[in-house]
Amino acid sequence: MRILIYSYNYHPEPIGIAPLMTELAEGLVKQGHQVRVITGMPNYPQREIYEEYRGKWYVTEQKNGVTIQRSYLRIRSKPNLVDRLLLELSFVFTSLPQALNGWRPDVILLTVPPLLVSLPATLLGWLYNCPVILNVQDILPEAGVRVGLIKNKWMIRALEAVEQFAYRSAHTISVIADGFVENLVNKGVPEQKIVCIPNWVNVNFICPLPKKSNPFRNAYQLDNKFVVLYSGNIALTQGLETVIEAATSLRHIPEIVFVIAGEKRALKRLQADCQARGASNILLLPLVEREKLPELLAAADVSLVVQKRNVISFNMPSKIPLELASGRPIIASVPASGTAARAVRKSGGGIVVAPESPEALADAIMDLYANPAKAAKLGHQGRQFAVERYSFEQALAEYEALFAEVIATSSESPSLRMLPKLTSSESIIDI
Repeated sequence: MRILIYSYNYHPEPIGIAPLMTELAEGLVKQGHQVRVITGMPNYPQREIYEEYRGKWYVTEQKNGVTIQRSYLRIRSKPNLVDRLLLELSFVFTSLPQALNGWRPDVILLTVPPLLVSLPATLLGWLYNCPVILNVQDILPEAGVRVGLIKNKWMIRALEAVEQFAYRSAHTISVIADGFVENLVNKGVPEQKIVCIPNWVNVNFICPLPKKSNPFRNAYQLDNKFVVLYSGNIALTQGLETVIEAATSLRHIPEIVFVIAGEKRALKRLQADCQARGASNILLLPLVEREKLPELLAAADVSLVVQKRNVISFNMPSKIPLELASGRPIIASVPASGTAARAVRKSGGGIVVAPESPEALADAIMDLYANPAKAAKLGHQGRQFAVERYSFEQALAEYEALFAEVIATSSESPSLRMLPKLTSSESIIDI
């Protein structure tokens, strides 16, 4: 199959959807398929174009058999709502020539967010006469409305119209959690149009490692400490102030240390909050390179998943499979009815506590601190669940089967039947 992946984020961005789409693309190539990826210049999570890509409109690369076609982004380090909209629009317009500059795909996989990219992807599906699969990683604009990022009622209505257009125009919608299925069905999307394929983890890469001689523990004098780790994106949906308050309440126990690993700019904001609260037991670290992620996760005694109380059925943290695979227990400070809570409870690998409650979070930490056998059991159960349900091999096989089925069942548009099939060396335009 010839597969076009339309993803705003891709390698070398270290967290979020980028590593997942990179693994999927390279895994499909190993299975014998042709893959090209339409993406932007790498910028996440710093929200700055990486130095080697600055000042360029288009870059085409080859990595592990994947053709990566990058395009210019209009990006600001401290974006307001207008900046975010202009960022999405810049990707919409600059990515389209790249998408047209290459072989005709048999199927298009489009990741959302960003939501507006559904417009050029739909056009491409029509031009290429091929089905479009919408891969929903976060449900927009609902996520932006719930966290208070989008407040203008006209903007909300416009984005809701784009959301409905994306659902209608896609041949199939793949979602990453059961709660997403319910959300979309409640919005009128036919259930038979939706398939659930959870995000995955490479369980051979992320695996339980001994805490003894761990590089991070050694480097930061944590060998005899009980380490509570939060690693990943620091955004509006998380509410890291809950972690800081919980840490403050436990600072009288010198053996318990909190480690927060995130983007440097976000860490500066957290540092001011830590100083104001006197949270001297929090260690702030920059995000590690992807290759060192197994060691960072293994440095933990407990891993955290944190969300605000209004994050229910539109967000599923990609960190959950990673933390389960690491063999460390999870404490999830998340809404009890949300997708994250369901995932943690189903795995048997962690504890779910009330969101935005420093007291509940601190109590759960103390529970596992005082009961190492319980913590070890949770970690073991989580690892087993990750191997059985979140393995990359399983997800790759499901996507491969989905692509084959969608290609086989999609009907040709009569108006496009006369278009010739392009060879791998031809393109509709030559930029």
